[in-house]
Amino acid sequence: MIAVAAATVVVGGGVGLGLWAASGDEGGSGGTAVGSADETSAASRGAASRSASPTPSPTRSYPLSQTPRTIPAVRSHTPARGPGWRPAKGNRVVVEDADLVDEGRLIAGELGLTYGGESSDVRAGDVRLALNDDEGANPESYAMTVRGGRVNISGPSDAGVFYGTRTLKQEVHGGGTAPEGVVHDQPAKPRRGFMLDIARKPFTAAWIEDRVRELGDLKFNELGLHFSDDQGFRIESTSHPEIVSKDHLTKAQVKQIVDLAAGRHITVVPEIDSPGHLGAVLAAHPDLQLRNVSGVATRGAIDISKDASAAIVDELLDEYAGLFPGDQWHLGGDEYQALTVANPQASFPQLAAEATKAYGSGGTVADLTTGWLNDRADTVRNHDRTMRVWNDGFLANTSVRAAKDLQVAYWTGKEIGARQPVAYLSAGRKVLNYNDEYLYYVLGEPQTFVYPTGRRIYEQWTPRVLRGTTAVPAKYDSQILGGSFAVWCDLANSQTQNQVAAGIRMPLRATVQKLWDPGTPALTWTQFKSLADKVG
Repeated sequence: MIAVAAATVVVGGGVGLGLWAASGDEGGSGGTAVGSADETSAASRGAASRSASPTPSPTRSYPLSQTPRTIPAVRSHTPARGPGWRPAKGNRVVVEDADLVDEGRLIAGELGLTYGGESSDVRAGDVRLALNDDEGANPESYAMTVRGGRVNISGPSDAGVFYGTRTLKQEVHGGGTAPEGVVHDQPAKPRRGFMLDIARKPFTAAWIEDRVRELGDLKFNELGLHFSDDQGFRIESTSHPEIVSKDHLTKAQVKQIVDLAAGRHITVVPEIDSPGHLGAVLAAHPDLQLRNVSGVATRGAIDISKDASAAIVDELLDEYAGLFPGDQWHLGGDEYQALTVANPQASFPQLAAEATKAYGSGGTVADLTTGWLNDRADTVRNHDRTMRVWNDGFLANTSVRAAKDLQVAYWTGKEIGARQPVAYLSAGRKVLNYNDEYLYYVLGEPQTFVYPTGRRIYEQWTPRVLRGTTAVPAKYDSQILGGSFAVWCDLANSQTQNQVAAGIRMPLRATVQKLWDPGTPALTWTQFKSLADKVG
């Protein structure tokens, strides 16, 4: 928190303006007022005599404001006495920095206000957006001051200011008025995601764009796209058009999604899973299919002993790095079926031979698989990306170790040789929470999956609950970067895309609440659900 002092002065023809003295920030939680309520009231009466629609000035007749109710909930609100702010025809949104033009235009359009561009003059009803110089602050933090009939939103980055506008939008949608006072807000976790499997089930570009808008309003900052699997390859390719499924997104459509997401400070995280889950690629390249000692094909698995296998995957990684410019990348790495048999060396002698060639007489198929993952990481690292890998892609008891900069996307503890999350955390790995117990919406509910409920996430889950229902020790909290709710389309026809949107609505809201603030929520589930109906 920043120590601040409040002052009310009169500018612009007698309109009361709340100014907040702080180190480059707006808002406050106390301090000594400069000027008196009587002086402010007198100025306001003067303004009223010259205006057909005066802006009321705070007086002792107003009760203390209530904390705004938003999803996710704001972390801190200092109440004040005053009428608050509500949008009115002719009110402006102005910005103090050119970097905030997009944020200013967006909130102006959403609230039916006039976008006034960069401006230093002050008018009644203004919403003002500004960057501050609060060095060392959480870059996604913001302060929002509602005082004297105006709103000031500031933050150390355009992302923080954007989140402030999301709070304002929800306040208006929820009750019509942004309450008087000061909000200081910031997320607990830097990665707040939603992952969508478009490989098994194609989703329209318009549907995905609707989710981007929804995610932005909820302060999510990641959209994962799993677009390659056994059932389909769903994005246009120029390097390998032969692998692309008939029902797919064009690159132009993807660029539009990526641009829309960027405007809402959402990074689109692509995933081309390998060396397993490559069935759609292998359908066009059967010569690269992994086969066992009897010549039987292994579903979805590419033969990592062949140079051509590495070449085609690297060509795809290079191609899509140009389409997805964000700094995050998902390498997959899970469920390579060559490792699920009793004796991989005997079942796949070509892999065993290549492992020995690469790593000496003690080399194993698991070593070769880890080496494959590291090689693909080298390809993506050349594009300056931060990479994550499914936890079962980090193989135990290998002489070859996964690259140190690979983050763990922890989703399950059900695989053969499963390790507890602490095994990764104690080794210094950074972890992202995809806990399949709470955060997996698997179409058709195959195996032991059931559709997750928002209530269960809201009341039981936190980012430290990485596997099952048990939280890891608090000392590891800083290594848990955040998490992601995921839709997987194993039985693709079980729901329409509209049913999916309805089914994930409350789970998404519960997930982001706990990623923004993992503490016990102030609202009951019933209150939270009612709030969601009001604010959208």
